[in-house]
Amino acid sequence: MFLAVIAFAISSFRHYIMFNHQNFVEEDNEEDDETSSSNILNKIRSIVTYVCTYLWAISFILLIFLLYASIRGPFNIINSFNTATMFFNTLTPKFYVALTGTSSLISGLILIFEWWYFKRYGTSFIEQVSINHLTPILNGNDSNNISLTNNDVSSISFPSSSIVNGFNGNNNVNNGVLTNGGTDSTTPVTGTNECKVWKNPCALFRGAEYQRLIQYNGKEPLTFHDMNLSAQEHQTFFTCDLDEGKLEYEMMQRAWRERTPSIRIQLAHDALEKNSEFTPALILLAEEEATTIIEVERLLKQALKCAENAYRKSQQLLEQGRIQDIVHKRNTNILIYVKRRLGMCARKLGKLREATKIFRDLVKEFPMMSVFNIHENLIEVLLALQNYADVQGVLAKYDDISLPKSATICYTAALLKARTVASTFSPDVASKRGLTVAEMSAVEAIHRAVEFNPHVPKYLLEMKSLILPPEHILKRGDSEAIAYAFFHLPHWRRVEGALNLLHCTWEGTFRMIPYPLEKGHLFHPYPTCTEAADRELLPVFHDVSVFPKKELPFFILFTAGLCSGTAMLALLTHQYPEIAAYIARLFLAWFSVPIQYLTDKIESILPSNLYQQLAKI
Repeated sequence: MFLAVIAFAISSFRHYIMFNHQNFVEEDNEEDDETSSSNILNKIRSIVTYVCTYLWAISFILLIFLLYASIRGPFNIINSFNTATMFFNTLTPKFYVALTGTSSLISGLILIFEWWYFKRYGTSFIEQVSINHLTPILNGNDSNNISLTNNDVSSISFPSSSIVNGFNGNNNVNNGVLTNGGTDSTTPVTGTNECKVWKNPCALFRGAEYQRLIQYNGKEPLTFHDMNLSAQEHQTFFTCDLDEGKLEYEMMQRAWRERTPSIRIQLAHDALEKNSEFTPALILLAEEEATTIIEVERLLKQALKCAENAYRKSQQLLEQGRIQDIVHKRNTNILIYVKRRLGMCARKLGKLREATKIFRDLVKEFPMMSVFNIHENLIEVLLALQNYADVQGVLAKYDDISLPKSATICYTAALLKARTVASTFSPDVASKRGLTVAEMSAVEAIHRAVEFNPHVPKYLLEMKSLILPPEHILKRGDSEAIAYAFFHLPHWRRVEGALNLLHCTWEGTFRMIPYPLEKGHLFHPYPTCTEAADRELLPVFHDVSVFPKKELPFFILFTAGLCSGTAMLALLTHQYPEIAAYIARLFLAWFSVPIQYLTDKIESILPSNLYQQLAKI
C-alpha cells in the first residue's frame, strides 16, 4: 500500500508539472493583437504559475533539511529506528504471514476495482482522479488549448510529434464533425450517425477485379453483409413503386437477393430477354459477368444509351404529376450510376482526361447528389494527372464546415500542404531552426487528417498490409482507411518527401488527444462502434485495425504486480517461516546501511549545533 501511495503521488506530481509547464508556454506565447490589459494579466498569471512549478523543488529541499533537523533534534529518530529494528527482530513468523496476507488481500481488491473500472470506462480510476480532480485543484485552471510553436519542434523529429493549434472558424457540428476553432466539445454523437455506412466511391468491379482474388487464392474479398448492403441499395435506387408487377423487375429483385453469382447472372440474362433495353440487368452483367475492364466498359456504354433514353422520356413527362416524378428520380439514379462507373472504367484504362470530363460533368449536372461523393472520384483522377491546382479548387468547394468530412478530403488537403515543404523537410534541421510557416501548416493538416481517421498512416507507410477495399466504408474506420490508401498510396509516393513528413509527425496527434474516446480536438471524440461495424464490412482474413488500443494502464500493472508479489511472499512465509523471517531481518539491516551512511556524512559536513541556532532564529 505504501508503494501504491508513492506511485500515486509521483503520477500526480508528474501531471502537475506537465500542466504547469504547458500553461507557461501557452501564456508566454500570447498573440500580439490582444489588448494591453489582458497581456499584463496573462504575464502575471504565467509568472505565478512558473514560480509555483519550482516551489516543488524548494519544498523538497526544505523537507530534506527538516528531516535532518529532526534526526539531530529532540525527536531522536536514530534511536527510534534502532528500537523499531529491535522490535521487528522480536516478531514471530506468524506476524509476517498475517502482514503479507493482508497486503495481498488489499492489493487484490484494488486490482479488481481498477480492472472493472478499466473494462467499463477504458481508463484507470487512479489516473482519472489524478488528472481530472487533483491537477485542477493544484493548478487552478484547466487549459486544453495547446499550440504548436517553434519551441516544440524537437518533438517532431521522431514519430512522436508535438501538438498543433486548432483551426479558426465558427462553432459548427456536422455529422459528428466539430469545427470550432480548435475548441473541444465532449457532446457525444448518436450511434446512428457514428456508424453510418457509406457506399465506397471507388468500389471495384466484382467480376473483373474482386473475382481475381477468389481465383488466385480462394479468399472471399467481400463479406455477405457488404454485398447485402449493395443489393438493398440497388433495389432502392434502381426501382420504384410503379415497377411492381413487371416481370423483368421481379426477376431483378430475385437476382439482387440471390447469394450465388451464377444465378444472379442468369436472372439478369432472363430479364434482358423480356426487355432488351433493361438497364439494371445490363449493370449487373457489367459488374459481375464481365471479366475485364474493357468488357465492363462495353456493357456500360450499352446501358448508358438505354439510361439516357429513359431519362429523356421521363423528363418530358415531369409535368404530369407526382407519379412521373418518382419514375424520373429512379431514372436519374440509374443514369448517375452508369456514368460514374464509366468514368471509373476510363480511369482504370488510363484515359484520365476522359474520366476527368465525366466526373466534372456529373458534379456540374447533379450538384445536389453529394451523397454519391462523386467529387472524391474527381479528386483521385486529378491527383493521377498531377493537376494539383484543380485539386485545390475541388477541396475549397467540398472541404467546408457544412459538409461531412472524409479521409479523401482530409488527407488530400494534408498532401497538398506537405507537397510544398516535403522535399526540403529534415527533422534534424527543423529541430534546430524551428518550423517555418508552411511546415507548421503542413503539420497541422497532417494532425487534422490523423485525428479524423487514425488508421490511414499505417497503410500509407506500409506498416500494415493492404487488401482489396470493400464496397461500403465506415467513415473514420479501418474500411475507409483501406479504401483511401488502396487508391491514393501512389499519389503520396509521387510527392517527394511526403511519406517522410507523415512518418515524422502523425503520431503527435495522439499526444494532442491522450483520451480520444472522451475528448477530441478538431472533431468529435473517436466513436467506439467502428470496430464492430468494420468487422462486418471487412473479410475474416484481415486483421481489423482498432483505435485506440485499450492498453492496460500503469496502475493496473503495478497493482497486479504488487498483489502477486505479496501473495507469493505470504505463501513462502507460511511454508518457510524461519527462512522468511531471516530474509526480512536481513533486508531491514541492508536497508538501514545507506541511511546510516548518509546520516554520518551529513553530520560530518554540517555543524552539530545547527538545529539549536535555527531554533533561536
